[in-house]
Amino acid sequence: MSEMRVVLVHGMTGAGPWHWQQWLATRLRDQGVHVDAPVLPDPDRPDLRRWLPVLREHLAAVPPEAELVVAAHSCGVALWLHHAATVGPEDRRADRVLLVAPPDSEWDHPDARDITPYPVDATSLRRAAGVTRLVVGTGDAYLPMHRAHALAEDLQVEMDVILDGGHLNTDAGYGPWPSVLRWALYGTAPLHDRFDTDAYTAGRSQEQLRLV
Repeated sequence: MSEMRVVLVHGMTGAGPWHWQQWLATRLRDQGVHVDAPVLPDPDRPDLRRWLPVLREHLAAVPPEAELVVAAHSCGVALWLHHAATVGPEDRRADRVLLVAPPDSEWDHPDARDITPYPVDATSLRRAAGVTRLVVGTGDAYLPMHRAHALAEDLQVEMDVILDGGHLNTDAGYGPWPSVLRWALYGTAPLHDRFDTDAYTAGRSQEQLRLV
């Protein structure tokens, strides 16, 4: 069995001590999984020109024989999409990627530089990773649901919708999130909310919304 390496990509302001990424890192390390959770330069001010080289440096450090799993949140998702759109044959390909609560591509913030708009390219996404999954919450102030469905359709990925999940961050109670731990370890899908109750999964068409 190949070794697993998990890379966690935080969003704007980083991942504080109660964030699900910190919780996930602790649980994975408890099970002997190597976790890399880099603090990107000046986390409060996302800057594509500074963030992207750091992400690629950490991806390149993963041994070629290891299974590479990536979980990105918020602006970290936008960063991954920029990476995917410009990935080269020499760049390390991920095996599985989870994109959690991205901002709308039209989101704009005075402290964020070139993070949005981000590329939406299904072909490059497949070059960057074997399997990619999108997870969003209803009531997310940064990504309306109709835009989330359009994003999943354009990226040609399945999307899990967490009811009342908001931005799937500490303010929304994420926090401990058993479903994301199972995904990281085993690729288990769909992703459920923090209480492990039913989620909605959308296929590659908005007409394929089903309760699972």
